Amino acid sequence: MVNGLPGKMSSEVLKVVLERGLDIVPYSLTAESQPDLLFRLQQINHCPNITLLKPSQRDSEIKKIVRDYSRLIAVDYTHPDAVNSNALFYQTYQIPFVMGTTGGDREQLIQSTLQSNTYAVIAPNMGKQIVALQTMLDKMAQSFPHLFQNYRLQVTESHQQNKADTSGTAKEIIQSFIKMGAHFDVNTNLRMIRSPKEQQEELKIPTEYLSGHAFHTYRLTSPDNSMEIAFQHNVLGRNIYAQGTVDAVVFLWNKIQHKEPKKLYNMMDVLME
Repeated sequence: MVNGLPGKMSSEVLKVVLERGLDIVPYSLTAESQPDLLFRLQQINHCPNITLLKPSQRDSEIKKIVRDYSRLIAVDYTHPDAVNSNALFYQTYQIPFVMGTTGGDREQLIQSTLQSNTYAVIAPNMGKQIVALQTMLDKMAQSFPHLFQNYRLQVTESHQQNKADTSGTAKEIIQSFIKMGAHFDVNTNLRMIRSPKEQQEELKIPTEYLSGHAFHTYRLTSPDNSMEIAFQHNVLGRNIYAQGTVDAVVFLWNKIQHKEPKKLYNMMDVLME
């Protein structure tokens, strides 16, 4: 069940699900303001018509959906403001879920999922190669806690104009550098680029990817400015995240089938397996 349609990220996930031959639940949670109640991917012939459920409708429909689709797993690419309420919805009805939406109260999200005993994969980034970079930096932070002591960390992150929140990936990687001693002030050392003009002129992002990209640069400078080191990951389009999301669905299904006692996972778990 791909939630967040007709959004661009959820549409990309739906496309990958169909390409991989998984069964689609013909329902999707959507926003209350969504004017259309049916959605279909026009470019894929065998895509079913999907009924869009607004928050005011979903409670009356979900019991029937759970009954009719006993192997249901939900994928969430909705809106940052809906993260916690959607998670509580899945938890209430014991629907296993993959949460790809960033934002919300992440601590509450984790705690409520643990308390509900619901199977879930929760990650701010579903791109496996980027998750591998995150894992490497996390291990560096554990092994070399003073590596960048007093270095200044400057972060530039660029996403499509309608991305409402700061990159969740950037937040996690920033924490790894802080653990290594770097100085970071979110008010002065973080630059969020959402202007298409700046993205084209400064970052040379092709026009066709202005509506879907993720460019990140992390630059560390020594206190005396004699040393600088930079890490960068740039993504055009959304396919890398959609592929990782469907991998997470398959991973979660295997955990459910084996009745694993551990219920909450992240993309590092998916990558390791």
